[in-house]
Amino acid sequence: MKKLLKYLRNYKKELIFGPFFKLLEAIFELIVPHVMGRIIDIGIANNDTKYILRMSGLIVLLGFCGLAFALTCQILASKCAYGFGTELRTALYKHINSLSYSSIDKVGTSSLVNRLTNDSNTVQNGVNMFIRLATRSPFLVIGAMVMAMRIDMKLSIIFFIVAILTTIVIVSVMHKTVPMYKTTQKNLDRASLLTRENLEGARVIRAFSRQNEEIEDFRKAVDDIAVSSIAVGRISSILNPFSFMIMNLGIVAIIWFGGVRIDTGYLTQGELTEFVNYMSQILLALIVLANLIVTFTKAFASANRISEVFDIQPEKSGGNEVPENHKDSENILEFKNVSFAYETAGDESVKNVSFILKRGEMLGIIGGTGSGKSTLANLIPCFYRATQGEILVSGVDVYNYNFNALRQSIGIVPQKAVLFTGSIRDNMKWHKADASDDEIISALKTAQAWEFVSRMPDGLDTKISQGGKNLSGGQKQRISIARAIVGNPDILILDDSTSALDYATDLALRKSLRNDMPDTTVIMISQRTTSLKDADKIVVMDDGETVGIGRHDELLENCEIYREIYNSQMNEKEGN
Repeated sequence: MKKLLKYLRNYKKELIFGPFFKLLEAIFELIVPHVMGRIIDIGIANNDTKYILRMSGLIVLLGFCGLAFALTCQILASKCAYGFGTELRTALYKHINSLSYSSIDKVGTSSLVNRLTNDSNTVQNGVNMFIRLATRSPFLVIGAMVMAMRIDMKLSIIFFIVAILTTIVIVSVMHKTVPMYKTTQKNLDRASLLTRENLEGARVIRAFSRQNEEIEDFRKAVDDIAVSSIAVGRISSILNPFSFMIMNLGIVAIIWFGGVRIDTGYLTQGELTEFVNYMSQILLALIVLANLIVTFTKAFASANRISEVFDIQPEKSGGNEVPENHKDSENILEFKNVSFAYETAGDESVKNVSFILKRGEMLGIIGGTGSGKSTLANLIPCFYRATQGEILVSGVDVYNYNFNALRQSIGIVPQKAVLFTGSIRDNMKWHKADASDDEIISALKTAQAWEFVSRMPDGLDTKISQGGKNLSGGQKQRISIARAIVGNPDILILDDSTSALDYATDLALRKSLRNDMPDTTVIMISQRTTSLKDADKIVVMDDGETVGIGRHDELLENCEIYREIYNSQMNEKEGN
């Protein structure tokens, strides 16, 4: 929690004056029992109506002042808590976006979303409750004890006994529940993961009639949340009953021993009434404090989960080199004995890969599923760091480049076409924010997308729904390719991003890339040998290793795996 306190630095006034006004409210509350005691001992005992009315008016005035102070505190607490929550979420979102692919993979997307939303709201609520009630409850308990000691020191011993017993109960419950809240949050992460997967894969689930199985998995995940929440609730539920029991026994003890003190003349009836009222105030304050403990326990558990994300080191920004300074290099890309293994994987996904690619050439990468094709592509823009070997772009090690500058010079189209809510124009400006309409239209034409975009009623202003669900698979892929083309990147990586295109469109796309972007080096990952026939160099991957490098005709003669892939995609006549 300490690591998150820095996000309160802009709300120091609210942090100081909020509890201060709550303190004033508590002081006025402590005065009320004393006024009531005076009414009984003086007004009622002497049948003094004027005194009773005057003191009753004072109680009403104290109530209104207390209300004004409470409302002021509420406003300050809300401003502080929601401002803190906004800054925390902004900083957390920024930090998450600075993490490397490996770090995000380790924590999990669903868990990060949960920490950004649910956990940050819990911490925000904890700050709100702290300002509003955390100072008031302890002050009421201490203040009531002091006021009671002022009246009768011996009888006030009961207050200390009650406070100590209640504190023991609260600390015991907190000690048990803090770890349990962490478990509950982990179960919530699991449910969030299933929810996300089911919503994104709704069509696949229905296609395979897996609704019942997925519902059962989700039910189990929700049941785990219920079981852990009920376990926490059972322990937390003893707070109020135990607190009430201890307090009521304390009140009984006060009335019992207080009656004896009245008989012996050490105490008046008004003072005994004060004692009972102060005990009631302590009861209510400790009950609020007990509930606050539950809130703070959740807040601390959530704060720890958020701190865990902040503890993850952001991705390094790389060196100071920029690609613009090395445009004269003949070789645009070179892999030297590169190997890579994911942190959670036992074996290497890429093993000892070496090749050289000249500027303006087209490189094809092909291989079976899981052969390391996408992993190889992700190493170029430094999404993952190679565990062995060197990767050179324009003759310079990629880790000597400033990563933002390096990625700005690379256009990337991932396997899954990802579009964002907004217009087509908005999506097309992701790689180059100041791209003109002419540049966008040119990129759309190269990607074979302008034909259908121009037919849309709103053209570039056509709205794209979440994930591009109002477009077909082929349309999404072509817009994704066009988005990467905007700005004429030095390297264009197409990671199996033409899989939804028919052969004619695929061929037209490759011709346009050759004609419209002659200086751009294209790296095309594909399962189709026909898509790579015209490539200047093809790398054949198998189980993370290169089993063949060359042109299409050379590989048909010299690489058995490539020949098998080619023949499996052709009919017998085409294969001969």
